[in-house]
Amino acid sequence: MVMKKLHIVVIFSILFVACSPKQDTTEPIEKVEFIKIEEITSLNLQKLKYKDIYGFDTDDIDTALFVFRKDCERSRRDPNLSYVCSKAMVYNDGKTFFKTFFTPYMLYKADGEKDGILTGYYEPIITGSLRKSKKYFYPVLKVPKNRWKKKLSRARLDKIKHKPDEVLFYTDNKIDPFFMEIQGSGKVKLTDGTIRNVGYAGQNGKKFYPIGKKLLKIKAIKKQNMSLEAIRQWCEENPRQSNKLVNMNESKVYFAFREKGATGSLGVPLVARRNIAVDRRHVPLGFPVFVQSFNPYTKESMNTLTIAADTGGAIKGEVRADFFWGTGKEALKYAGKMKDRLNMIIFIPKVVYRR
Repeated sequence: MVMKKLHIVVIFSILFVACSPKQDTTEPIEKVEFIKIEEITSLNLQKLKYKDIYGFDTDDIDTALFVFRKDCERSRRDPNLSYVCSKAMVYNDGKTFFKTFFTPYMLYKADGEKDGILTGYYEPIITGSLRKSKKYFYPVLKVPKNRWKKKLSRARLDKIKHKPDEVLFYTDNKIDPFFMEIQGSGKVKLTDGTIRNVGYAGQNGKKFYPIGKKLLKIKAIKKQNMSLEAIRQWCEENPRQSNKLVNMNESKVYFAFREKGATGSLGVPLVARRNIAVDRRHVPLGFPVFVQSFNPYTKESMNTLTIAADTGGAIKGEVRADFFWGTGKEALKYAGKMKDRLNMIIFIPKVVYRR
């Protein structure tokens, strides 16, 4: 990244599971006493005790501490996190650290509802070449120097002949780079065997359109079968129609080579299953957030302490997050299918900035 994702999270529309989260042990809305901490979030908060957080005792909190400490490289610039970041450096016991320095609060929307949406994203690996050839001739573009050209739609950009210095690399198909755009970053395996990190560098300013929505509308894919893999398979099996479908999404992402792999908006490399993308209007970057949802395959409760380290064009909403699954096909398996109910518990420092 920076994972400025125009994510898979809106590329398809899947219904929520009908049941309520198994971990739902909080009181009914009419009994909840909401708290406001405006300097952290504008959302309604319900103070919790750690013993009331379903899954906290069974989660690997030591790993969460490691990720929090790593992300403090940047997040400690936030006055609300500077003190706890300094303390994190001398702790190895995650549960002791978080219980000592943070108070957990359940996030609620303005209407008093705590259920939101959790989706997933990942870092794809594609093949490519630095030189154009009969096999590799689809360009992955750098940010155009010409402002007019930068703002062109996807379809218009596809019709233009690009100079070699405007192209980052070439691929052997149009589908791989399209899905990499949705993720915001990835890796490319070049013809000489080297693998390079590819990160978000800019966008044309056009509105993102979820092509999965169109596939549902024309009944090309059934709701229960909808996933990123299903969309990809349809595109591969219907090359002529897929070109028209992809161009319905006028948004175009430009890329650059990066030293680091998948890197979030916080500016640090993301950790699989421990970092999330959030709407920073409601959740500040760097804050620990306990995610309560479901595994996209087993549907078992998924309760994980994560660190908010990324944002995305599709990650908008009061209780909204995107779960980073990692790199490659195994990560795609989960990320491409994930869309479920979500409860978010933000950990707010008991003590903030001290001189």
